[in-house]
Amino acid sequence: MTKTIGNPLSWSAHGIGVAGSAVVDGVSQISGTEDATPEIRDIGLADIRAALRKGRSDMVAFRSDVFFAIVFYPLVAILLVSIETDMTLLPLLFPLLAGCVLLGPLTAVGLYEMSRRRESGEPVNWGDAFGVLRSPSLVPLALLGVALLVLFFFWVGAAAILYDVTLGPEPPASLGTFATDVFGTAAGWAMLLLGCGIGFVFACVVLATSVVSFPLLLERNVGLVRAVTISVQVTRRNPHTILVWGFIVAIALLVGALPLLLGLIFVMPILGHSTWYLYRAAVRLDPAQGDGSAET
Repeated sequence: MTKTIGNPLSWSAHGIGVAGSAVVDGVSQISGTEDATPEIRDIGLADIRAALRKGRSDMVAFRSDVFFAIVFYPLVAILLVSIETDMTLLPLLFPLLAGCVLLGPLTAVGLYEMSRRRESGEPVNWGDAFGVLRSPSLVPLALLGVALLVLFFFWVGAAAILYDVTLGPEPPASLGTFATDVFGTAAGWAMLLLGCGIGFVFACVVLATSVVSFPLLLERNVGLVRAVTISVQVTRRNPHTILVWGFIVAIALLVGALPLLLGLIFVMPILGHSTWYLYRAAVRLDPAQGDGSAET
């Protein structure tokens, strides 16, 4: 039978139908399709230690440090070359690197997927890090990632304004001059202290809203709002443990960045894998789910 082209009305109707179906699918993904009632559990330092131990084991097993180096260092090289050619970007070097804390939950989604597969006994390879693209929760994961990107750009913008009102608005003449101005003047110390305070607020917001929301969405399609709400509930129930985890993340990233950023290729994968196991210890979705808490 000969296939006809059809008429504009049929094309339009088909297009509207496809678009409508896509909108419905997107809305259903945002609101979630599962009604699992999570059990939010008490977690402590033992759970953090267990999560870090398992995270290190996953990093060694997957060699995700190599994978991360392949992805991360070209981006760092582009940033450093940009600063070398445009000194106006130099005051933003530290804020951009510190922004890794804000974007960490987003960049680690692939690591969560690898740890999830290993924990459930499934075969794992580097390609499985992109399995998130097939997740039923892809839309809410993407929207949550966009929210973190918005916070990141607000943070960088706040850092730029802070530099302008303290040491700016003129760009530094060189790296040495900038370091002298930062550590040798009252305005420089004011910028440091205020910047750390502002950054702490941004980091707390991201920590509370994303400490378990990304891995939860990866495991179950519970919806964007519900995932963030559960993450905040975990933080409210375990404020000291989550705060300690946040400080561990910040200090580990700082120490990893000191040797020319070389340590980050080990630190960031370990933290990413560990976050999955901290989530498993903090949230239990149903009685049949395995216990991810620390062994006693």
